[in-house]
Amino acid sequence: MHNASRETELPNDEQIGQWVSAALQSAGASCTNVELSVRFVGESEGRDLNGKYRGKDQATNVLSFPFGEMAGLPKGGVQMLGDLVLCAPVVTQEATAQGKAAADHWAHLVVHGTLHLLGHDHIEDQEAARMEALETSILRSFGIENPYSAN
Repeated sequence: MHNASRETELPNDEQIGQWVSAALQSAGASCTNVELSVRFVGESEGRDLNGKYRGKDQATNVLSFPFGEMAGLPKGGVQMLGDLVLCAPVVTQEATAQGKAAADHWAHLVVHGTLHLLGHDHIEDQEAARMEALETSILRSFGIENPYSAN
């Protein structure tokens, strides 16, 4: 985990590990020998990355960069899943605006981003419904309400 943001109220390594592990298990992936990076960024870096990789001139809450197949790595070695970039000010603002506990929103976005790293998406309606159901189930295991239900 790397913090490049000025935010101080961020999830710790243990929380992130629990959320990532739950997403991996619920998606049927192995939790052993999996590695990913998590970077917390400020609004400027979040905007730059979202512009460069998604063509959108605004910071977004989470960006996922899957590594995909790593040619030449021995079987059974560490599987590099990818990178999660979370824009801390955006996450904090969203949690406040949506009346959610900050920790619950962080959990949702880490789970959401991890599922993207595993190949899940929400472009098509069916994919979105499947991904949202998986997220809701994972979050429920932590006692977190459905993030998609109206406040």
